[in-house]
Amino acid sequence: MKPIIVIPARLAASRLPNKPLADIGGKPMIVRVVERARLCGIDEVLVAAGDEEIVDVVKEFGADAVLTDPALPSGSDRIKAAIDIFDKDYKYDTIINLQGDMPTFEPSLINDALEVLEKYPQADIATLLSPSNDAGEKRDENVVKGIISLKDDKSGECLYFTRANSPWCGSGDGEIYRHVGLYVYRRAALEKFVSLPPSSLEKREKLEQLRALENGLKIYAALVKDFPKGVDTQDHLEIAREYYRKNNV
Repeated sequence: MKPIIVIPARLAASRLPNKPLADIGGKPMIVRVVERARLCGIDEVLVAAGDEEIVDVVKEFGADAVLTDPALPSGSDRIKAAIDIFDKDYKYDTIINLQGDMPTFEPSLINDALEVLEKYPQADIATLLSPSNDAGEKRDENVVKGIISLKDDKSGECLYFTRANSPWCGSGDGEIYRHVGLYVYRRAALEKFVSLPPSSLEKREKLEQLRALENGLKIYAALVKDFPKGVDTQDHLEIAREYYRKNNV
């Protein structure tokens, strides 16, 4: 496999406008995410930007960025458009979709997800799930849960994703598997995925990975302890800033 990390980012956001450019310890958030991505050891990191301002700050930092149509409906569409521009010769056959609002994620998670695709040749897409027994997270519709058929207690095939408390456990103490917003696509799978219209379950749950499952694409996942927090609000941003102050980076 020849992987590339692609980070979608755009300025429009309902809860925290302009967040890719939000300052975290003297650097824009998108730059912090690029820095973290480079720590995993994969050579190429590309930002799929919906705005010229993002392209400018990323290139000033010395990383690659391409401008994509700001009207594209999802991050998956944005990374597909970016890789088509950046890699017309198909040098890269494995596309890692890393969210641009996770400035404190653990870089090793990228390698964990990549290993899933290596382990399961039948997988079209790889991702990660993090176990939790927290009652609040079970009820929280913003915590997406993965339903997985475990093969070896560490990884397996994803059967469904939902915002509901699932899988059910009569005693109330069964783990849920929180979905980590990181995907690794075989390039052909990404091309197929973005060519498909939104599916019925995707619309109902507001989870685009269900489009893949409804159309026969296979998603496999590994279980990991870490559950990286994204930045969606001002409070989340302050937590990220405190992380960098505390770690002196």
